[in-house]
Amino acid sequence: MKLHHHPLSGHAHRVRLALSLLGLPCELVEVDLARGANRSPEFLALNPFGQVPVLEDGGTVVADSSAILVYLAKRSGRTDWLPEDPAGAARVQRWLSVAAGQIAFGPAAARLVTIFGAAFDATEVIARAHAILQRIEAELAARPWLAADRPTIADVALYSYIVAAPEGNVDLAPYPAVRAWLGRIEGLPGFVPFTRTEAGLHAA
Repeated sequence: MKLHHHPLSGHAHRVRLALSLLGLPCELVEVDLARGANRSPEFLALNPFGQVPVLEDGGTVVADSSAILVYLAKRSGRTDWLPEDPAGAARVQRWLSVAAGQIAFGPAAARLVTIFGAAFDATEVIARAHAILQRIEAELAARPWLAADRPTIADVALYSYIVAAPEGNVDLAPYPAVRAWLGRIEGLPGFVPFTRTEAGLHAA
């Protein structure tokens, strides 16, 4: 397998994390976003949306981080990471939708402001980040993992942008259950950290 990624992309990191947790070997190909490599004809042939990550597995090409997480769990046959039963699969899908919605437009967007100068209203996206973190805190106060009694790709999908939320000036101090959950993920065999930047609350 080959993963086209960028080290500062949380979407790409969640796939790298899943690959490592599942023990799946993969060649990493860094896409130079600053130079517009994601807009090259070669890359657009893989993903017409021009976004990382993209996974190549033989003749199969999968774009979109949530889709790749599902693909990897299915390919590995690890039903502990993606349940086969309808209710279990639905619980995971609920959090994949949160990753693509409230997380993307909250903590991920706040981080885009500080690191890449994105033209979002910082106050608005930080408020969105705290709104979803409050909900996740309530969920994790009742159980150790988001979608099951064990880690699933739901936890992987949310980890990267939550752990990096302080880079977007989103303080995680008010969320002890969230911080404990981050620690549990970091303690899993095969964990790989997300590249940290000196931005936001992490500024030197």
